[in-house]
Amino acid sequence: MVSVSADSSGAKHTSARCSTCSMQRVCLPQGLSPVEFERLDAIICSTRPVRRGETLYRCGDPFQSLYAVRSGCFKTVVMHREGHEQVTGFHLAGDALGLDGVSADHHACDAIALEDSVVCIIPFDLLELLCREVRAIQHHVHRMMCGEIVRESSLMMLLGTMTAEQRVAAFLLNLSTRMKARGYSPAQFVLRMTREEIGSYLGLKIETVSRMFSRLQKAGVIDARGRDVRILDQARLEEV
Repeated sequence: MVSVSADSSGAKHTSARCSTCSMQRVCLPQGLSPVEFERLDAIICSTRPVRRGETLYRCGDPFQSLYAVRSGCFKTVVMHREGHEQVTGFHLAGDALGLDGVSADHHACDAIALEDSVVCIIPFDLLELLCREVRAIQHHVHRMMCGEIVRESSLMMLLGTMTAEQRVAAFLLNLSTRMKARGYSPAQFVLRMTREEIGSYLGLKIETVSRMFSRLQKAGVIDARGRDVRILDQARLEEV
């Protein structure tokens, strides 16, 4: 029987177990023992459903937990002073959310669901205690933090040095790699984000994003029908 609870906002929570999750090979270190799995299960207090368009946390909210995307997809965004929204990342099942809050004890962006999603809630103080006792978990958390630094550096390089066509190609290749890591087709997938959101992430206008998709399609590199994308020529996409 699955226990269900609700927080002060009315959001329902259910218990979660890493040991039985289909995403464990993506978001957990390999080779954990049954005892280590038990200890990890013990600190993940619950899962939380987040409906499409709802916010998991907002910029300025106190940092208390990390979140593992169990299913669905999120975008992280920051708001500029003039009210302009900048997408800073897209997060798939198996990805971690909330690392932006570690340094300053409050979140530095908004995390918004792009589709109906579920996250596992991992209280950070309990995770820190576990890291001191289980070296594999400590190493994995360090890798996640380093990965966040690399992701932000890669975005800066993408925005600063690549042409519009190269940015779109790099975006599709990155998504392809991430889909493959999750056991899905690397050549055919559905975009959960809009062209406008892709443009915000890549520093391009929506018209430019649409034009680059059309150019790649006319060249026979991809087949894009709405949000359904099929990579027809991986090698040529890498050469863009």
